Amino acid sequence: MAKETAHQLGTPLSSLSAWGDYLDNILPENIKEKFLPELSKDIQRLETITNRFSKIGSQPVLTEENLYTEIETMVDYIKQRASGKVDFNIHQSEGANIRALISVPLFGWVLENLLKNALDAMDGKGKIDIYISANNVHAIVDIKDTGKGIHSSKFKTVFKPGYSTKQRGWGLGLSLSKRIIENYLKGKLFVKESVIGKGSTFRIVLDEKRNA
Repeated sequence: MAKETAHQLGTPLSSLSAWGDYLDNILPENIKEKFLPELSKDIQRLETITNRFSKIGSQPVLTEENLYTEIETMVDYIKQRASGKVDFNIHQSEGANIRALISVPLFGWVLENLLKNALDAMDGKGKIDIYISANNVHAIVDIKDTGKGIHSSKFKTVFKPGYSTKQRGWGLGLSLSKRIIENYLKGKLFVKESVIGKGSTFRIVLDEKRNA
């Protein structure tokens, strides 16, 4: 189903790209500067989504990437869509170069889901801290929010398909994220800690890490 979705998106995406090139050739400069950059961003976003869906169901190619760079890219994307009342912070030891074997599109999908989940838990206002660390074996990413918190009895339930505290949506974000991390990136995703009324911390553990 995921691969078919990616395939179906391919044709209109190609058409949109072609229309973008056409408009770039015929529109006056002042109009192009105002509208075409946003059109290009939306097309790139659709291409990213298509790429993600195309990788579900097949073993992705993992590449060694700098975690700070990948996380910073996704945080910048989410920041632009947050309320402006959320303080985002990324923490990593000065001079650290923590790298892990990941699929960039799939890892980005997980980060997006976890950050959106944190925003929902805080009702769009609060603080999100992301901590990047490593030991001799693992690369570790902790995403901590100041939201509603999760009861300890729900630590595993939140990853089940259909679980959601929102009135809308299918409750697939955390379930999909766990599947990506554990089935495709060979790592772990779990609730590290949570306190009702104070917030939660989700932990990603990536099994393979290399230092440059």
